[in-house]
Amino acid sequence: MKILNFYIEKRSVNYVVDVDIKGFFDNVDHKWMMEFLKLRIADPNLLRIIGRFLKGGYMEEGKKYKTDNGTPQGGVISPILANVYLHYVLDLWFEKKVKKQCKGQAYIVRYADDFVCCFQYQSEAQEFFQSLKCRLKKFNLEIAEDKTKIIPFGRFAEKYAKQKGNSKPATFDFLGFTHYCGKSKQGKFRVKRKSSRKKVQGKLKESKEWLKKNRNKDIHMIMDRFRRSLIGYYNYYCITDNTQNVSNFKDKIENLLFKWLNRRSQRKSFTWDKFILFLDKYPLPSPRIKVNIYDLRKEISYIL
Repeated sequence: MKILNFYIEKRSVNYVVDVDIKGFFDNVDHKWMMEFLKLRIADPNLLRIIGRFLKGGYMEEGKKYKTDNGTPQGGVISPILANVYLHYVLDLWFEKKVKKQCKGQAYIVRYADDFVCCFQYQSEAQEFFQSLKCRLKKFNLEIAEDKTKIIPFGRFAEKYAKQKGNSKPATFDFLGFTHYCGKSKQGKFRVKRKSSRKKVQGKLKESKEWLKKNRNKDIHMIMDRFRRSLIGYYNYYCITDNTQNVSNFKDKIENLLFKWLNRRSQRKSFTWDKFILFLDKYPLPSPRIKVNIYDLRKEISYIL
C-alpha cells in the first residue's frame, strides 16, 4: 500500500484498473503450475511432492473433495503456489510486455490475487484491460466483470469528475481499504484511505453473532476476547488517515456490548452511565497509528 501510494502521488498516474480474478484459488491450473515450478526447481522429488499436494484434495465436514484444479483451501503452501502462478501469469507479462508497449507510465501492485494497475493514459488502461482478459483465459482464469473497473484516479481526478457532473471522484478498494482522492492540509493532492465498508460490516456482524451466542458466559472471558480482537483489528487498520474510522468501529463494538450484555437476563444489567463505569473496570484498547504510509525506508529499493 505504501508503494501504491507512492506511484499515485509521485508518478504520472491518472487512471486505475481495479481487477478481481474470479475464484482464483479454485481455478489454478495444475499443469501450468508444474511447468512454472520446473523453471526454478530441478529436484524431481520435490516436484512430485508438490504435485501430490495439489491433487490430494481436502476434508470438509467429514467428506473428502477432489482438487483437479486450484490449490487446496487452507493448504500450508497454497499462498506460495498462488504467488508463483501469478508471478509468471501476471507480473512478468506486465513488466516485459505491457509496460514496453505503453507510451505513458504504467505500474502494477499485487498482493496474492488482489492487484491494482496504474496508468498515465486512459487508452492504455483500456487496452490493458482487454489484453488482460485474453492473458488470463490462456491460463484458465477469468475476470469478475462486476468487480472490475477502470476509474480516473490521481491529481486530476476531481477535475474529471466535475466535467462529468459528479461531485466526487470514484474510489476503489484494495486490501480491505477504500482508497479515495483527498487533499493535504496545504491543499495538495493526496491519496487517502479508510476501512472498507464491506469489511467493517462483516466484522460487526461477526461480533454481533458471537455476542448473541456467548453473552451469558463469564464477563472476563467476553471482555478478553474483545480486547484481543480489537488489538488485531488495530494492528491492520490503524494506518495513516484511518484512525478516526477505526475509532468509530470501536464505538460500534461498545454499542454492541451494551446491547447484548443487557440481555444476559430479563432485567437490564446496565444503564449507559453504569456501562461507562463497567468499561473503566474492563477497558478496551484505544486506536493509534501503527503504520505510517509515508515511511518508505523498507520499500525504497523495490520502487527504484
